[in-house]
Formats: sequence, structure tokens, C-alpha cells
Amino acid sequence: MTIANTVLNTLQQNNMPYTIIAHPRTYTSKTTADTAHVPAERLAKAVVLAGDGGYVLAVIPSDRHVKLEAVSRKIGRQLALAPENRIATVFKDCDVGAIPPLGMAYGVPTLLDDSLMVQPDVFFEAGDHEELVQVKGDHFVSLLKDAQHGQFST
Repeated sequence: MTIANTVLNTLQQNNMPYTIIAHPRTYTSKTTADTAHVPAERLAKAVVLAGDGGYVLAVIPSDRHVKLEAVSRKIGRQLALAPENRIATVFKDCDVGAIPPLGMAYGVPTLLDDSLMVQPDVFFEAGDHEELVQVKGDHFVSLLKDAQHGQFST
């Protein structure tokens, strides 16, 4: 698989310069960062959460974990991790477990962890388990301009 069409369209519609980083097939964000030789704190991990009212995407650095209570407070409803097999209908052009952090492009409300807003470069899943997208940090923040942000990872 190559870059997901939704990701590609979002980058092109925003005139966003990007680089594709190919890496051997991986299934965890830690392994992806190690294999692709990118700093884990710069690899944006998309965590899909579910609750009454649908899905929410929390975008955090790959070396952190989501604080569910903090996200639930921010959103104003109780959330839990979404089962991967149920989100395939939303992220149709992505492999299971390789969700890009561009939730808004998929119609999913998105929260961006503040720690990613200060990175010089950000890397994220292209929609498969073998490619990352690299963009400048300020461009990444621009792509997620409609996302809520805050500190909700540890």
C-alpha cells in the first residue's frame, strides 16, 4: 500500500510540502520510530477513542500514553479505547493500526497534545505499516488547526 488517498488529498489541498519515509513493516509506534530512525517524541500517534456520540482521535507522541480521564474531561463525555476492528469503516483507505493523525479529514473530532506543537518536524503514519509522512512542525500544527489541543498524555 502507498499513502492513503485521504492523507494525500489533505496534504495537496493544503499545499503542504512533505516527504515520505519508507521503512520495513512494523506494527507498533515504538518499533516504527526505531526502524524509521525518527525520534519517538516527533512521531505522532493517532489513538482512536469511542464513547457516546462517536469517535474522537487523540494525537500524541509515540513514546507516550493517552490520559483517558483528561481527554474525557476536555471533550465532556466518557471515552475508552476504540476496538481496532470497528474503526475500519471510518478509516477506509488505511490499514488497521496505521491510522494517520488527520482525524478531521475523516470526519472525526481531533485533539492534539501540546507536546507535538513545539516539534521542528513531525512524522506520522501514511495509512499503511511501511511509510511515514514527514512535515515541518508548524505545517503539522497548521494541518490540525481545527483540532482542540491540551496536555493529555503521559
